[in-house]
Amino acid sequence: MTLSAVPAWQFSSPQGEEHYRAARRRYPAQAIVDLKALRDNMRHLVNVCGGPDSGTAVMGVVKADAYGHGLLPTALAALAGGATWLGTAQSHEALLLRRLGIGPDRCHILTWVYNGAEVPFDELIDNDIDVSVGSLPGIDAVAAAARRLGKTARVHVKVDSGFGRNGFTEESFDEALARLAPLAREGVLHIVGQWSHLAVADSPDVPEFVASTDRQIENFKAFTARMEKAGIAPEIRHLANTAATLNRPEIHFELTRPGIGLYGYEPDPAMGTPRDWHLKSAMTLQAQLGTVKDVAAGHGISYGRTYLTPDDTSTAIVPLGYADGIHRSASGFDMQGAKHLEKLGGPVRVMTTEGPRLYRVSGRVCMDQFMIDLHGSAERLGVHEGDTVELFGPGRGELFSEPTADDWARAADTISYEVFTCLRNRIPRLYLNASDVLDSADLAMLDPDTIL
Repeated sequence: MTLSAVPAWQFSSPQGEEHYRAARRRYPAQAIVDLKALRDNMRHLVNVCGGPDSGTAVMGVVKADAYGHGLLPTALAALAGGATWLGTAQSHEALLLRRLGIGPDRCHILTWVYNGAEVPFDELIDNDIDVSVGSLPGIDAVAAAARRLGKTARVHVKVDSGFGRNGFTEESFDEALARLAPLAREGVLHIVGQWSHLAVADSPDVPEFVASTDRQIENFKAFTARMEKAGIAPEIRHLANTAATLNRPEIHFELTRPGIGLYGYEPDPAMGTPRDWHLKSAMTLQAQLGTVKDVAAGHGISYGRTYLTPDDTSTAIVPLGYADGIHRSASGFDMQGAKHLEKLGGPVRVMTTEGPRLYRVSGRVCMDQFMIDLHGSAERLGVHEGDTVELFGPGRGELFSEPTADDWARAADTISYEVFTCLRNRIPRLYLNASDVLDSADLAMLDPDTIL
């Protein structure tokens, strides 16, 4: 009998259960995404901003394949939760949302990262997609595309309030305004918005960073004043990311852009846990164990012999590796095998006959797999090949043997964002509660084989 460290999934139909079985046959790991959690997270973020009639709209940021959760299902769940904007960094994802059926009558879409010499501005404008401009060549290219189409381009002016990335600087802004204002008067450009990014709003525990955010806010307001003086006052201002949406209500303005909050995580552990902000992780990453075997004390595990078993034990293979997006930096070393270096590997929840236990990546993560030391007999623990284990989910953390993406981020010396977005598409994405969240028209837009 195989054991499972994850909940018994509630399938919407016998077909949903068959989709689950088919995914397990296809690949020995699955990412289960709860659309209800995505919807409810967005509802909560909308309420944090004062509700749907507050004058502050909320954008669901679905860039990078919705942080690895799946672009279309996540976008639909965000809209079901009250988002009226969607945001993608790359233009191809913005266009894909339109092609998949999310029309301009449904929501606005903003895109902001591009190579100004090659981006298909004509397609973006023709599909009523809002475009960010933060460089002089970008202004010229958008204007040229709008003229060719004979259609006004909706633009958001990106300003560098102190982040040091995209956007016009204080010094270059006069020249930008000199180009934008006549184009707006001519009707070539519609100046919809003004926006910027915050650098350290997710560090409320560091006074220096709080002061830095305050300066960014004042800089942002100064840019607004300059736009107003030039006669192109922005209709919509947006500065607040997830952190500022949650803890800086004074800068909600007309639009906020929560990203990681939609997926159920806080921007930085310094802000607390998702539960502190009434958010729920939407993704569970699970896998079925490969080879389970007994090994003697002193046995080397994986490349480099960085982990030597301290006692007679059993090991198990988790069939996910860095080709799947499991960070090699989440490898686990022990003092025997790694020249007196001890490092905890990524956590894995395993169900045993004695209840759930938390184990760690033992040795180096390989391309397609990693190993865990069970620190005991697999036979006695009831651990077998084919058991379902959990890498992370909507749990309470390592102390409760309920690992989260934050726990994996700590093991890999990174952030939860990277844990999600690095997961490769060879891991099937499967969707829970789709029929509870989406109406029949939206449900029909999804790949039926992905619905549980």
